[in-house]
Amino acid sequence: MKTILNFVFLILLVSNTFSQQTSATKSEDLKSAYTIQDSVMIKTRDGAFISAIVVRKKGVAVPKPVILQYTIYVRDKGRDIKSLKEAADQDYVGVIAYSRGKRFSPDEIFPYENDANDAYDVIDWISKQEWCNGSVGMYGGSYNGYTQWATCKKMHPALKTIVPYVANRPGMGLPMENNIFVNPNYEWSFYVGNNKYLDTIAGNDRQRFRKMQIKWWETGVAYKKMDSIDGYPNRHFQRWIEHPSFDEYWQKMTPFKEEFARINIPVLAFDGYYNDSQNSGLYYIRELQKYNPKTPAYLIIGPYGHFGTQVGGEAILYDYKVDSKAIIDIKKITYQWFDYILKNGSKPEMLKDKINYEVMGANEWRSAPSLNKMSNGFLTFYLTNNKSGKFYSLNPKKPGTINYLSQEVNFADRQTQNNEYYPDPIIKKEIDTTNGYIFISDPLKESILINGSFLGEIKASINKKDMDIGVTLYELLPNGEYFHLSYFLGRASYAKDSTTRNLLNPNQIEAIPFSNTHLVSKQLSKGSRLVVVLNVNKNPFSELNYGTGKTVTEETIKDAKEPLKVKWYNNSFVKIPIWK
Repeated sequence: MKTILNFVFLILLVSNTFSQQTSATKSEDLKSAYTIQDSVMIKTRDGAFISAIVVRKKGVAVPKPVILQYTIYVRDKGRDIKSLKEAADQDYVGVIAYSRGKRFSPDEIFPYENDANDAYDVIDWISKQEWCNGSVGMYGGSYNGYTQWATCKKMHPALKTIVPYVANRPGMGLPMENNIFVNPNYEWSFYVGNNKYLDTIAGNDRQRFRKMQIKWWETGVAYKKMDSIDGYPNRHFQRWIEHPSFDEYWQKMTPFKEEFARINIPVLAFDGYYNDSQNSGLYYIRELQKYNPKTPAYLIIGPYGHFGTQVGGEAILYDYKVDSKAIIDIKKITYQWFDYILKNGSKPEMLKDKINYEVMGANEWRSAPSLNKMSNGFLTFYLTNNKSGKFYSLNPKKPGTINYLSQEVNFADRQTQNNEYYPDPIIKKEIDTTNGYIFISDPLKESILINGSFLGEIKASINKKDMDIGVTLYELLPNGEYFHLSYFLGRASYAKDSTTRNLLNPNQIEAIPFSNTHLVSKQLSKGSRLVVVLNVNKNPFSELNYGTGKTVTEETIKDAKEPLKVKWYNNSFVKIPIWK
């Protein structure tokens, strides 16, 4: 009975709030130049409801193209309406729709799972309104970027273009990176999933989640018990960790393989060299160029982080002073693009070719016809066992005799951590030399432009069935400082196929290829050296792979009885893309 009364009270509270908000909006609307519908409900094909806001310029009787944002973030209404007024001021109709279960939607909240179908239905509804001329464009960042690509899984004829910023790809980037579960999405699930709006109290409680992380690390309990440590059930986290492979659960959320061939609309994407989810955003561009190269897909990328990309860059990024020319007016370019596609306007001047990138250190923009053509050669280096000062040599010549370096990792030891790969700060006085192996090249005889994503193959044998590895790439500047260029974090058993786990054979030499690294463009100085750090991933910031071959989220410190013993072979190599 108490539950029913609480439910009735909640309905009354929401209804009262809804009534007050509607009245206030109507009052404001009468004084403004806009027609605002702030409580639109759109019914989906399966009977759910999507809450939306529509903003139009008053007195405009001619149907207009529509600019749609589709998001799980129900922020301050004034902020969202402001962005819709911007669309109306640009001679469009502005619409924002919230994911199923958010704002006034009575349904359950499941991040990622329903957006592809629901966004299609929203576009279908928009296309039938008298104020729509039949054309819809989408834009937005992060989750909003993901929903645009999700919408392209089944192309609605009214969708004419998308402009995703730092787009997420569920299952790759977050909550996993190359099949390793990383922790940031844990707290995010409370932030977006706890109520109809945003749980800013939980979302901002960094101390709570840091304490949870450290306790998990120190006690050595299974990763799947994280919410037990936290003291609050996390159903989204539990749902995600059931799928460590990039399986059908993740594949159905966005276009996969041949489904990219259906995407035939122009795309303008924005991303950053230091965006945590860069391998998500660029995955879409790579797959689109692979399966439908005729689709006009453009990219603007520079020295930005996840949030910085969405505002056109920041002057200081992780203590690094960004080149002045890297700062752009992203909103201006976005609407220039919409005018170009939806109104037969001029193409944004910045788009010299399909790929447009800022060269760090050179303070200039360059362009290329595709991601693959950003470079016209590679620097190939072998990770040798030959000493080079206090490090080991990166040698362009393949070793004549196969040898190896040995590493032992004790997962029961929680006093030490391995794999300091994160680029914060970007420029460091020193790097961690206490574990892993560091390989260094000879000084560069001339300035070189690194352009693209580095790749390689690690040859290793281990005494277990699996391991998680990190490979980090630096420029060692002539002044002795380390400039973080890029990194790879991935699980060996998924190196050849992210959809299927293939365990390693203990004590046999295995080839572990890697390529899903972070793209970068940087002018390297004459006299600089390239540095590669190779390590086993072991820290509190992601799940811990003990190597037993069991489901990693179920492994505990009891599985750490025998240390991991690795032989890193000297015919392992990295290939660094350059423009000559």
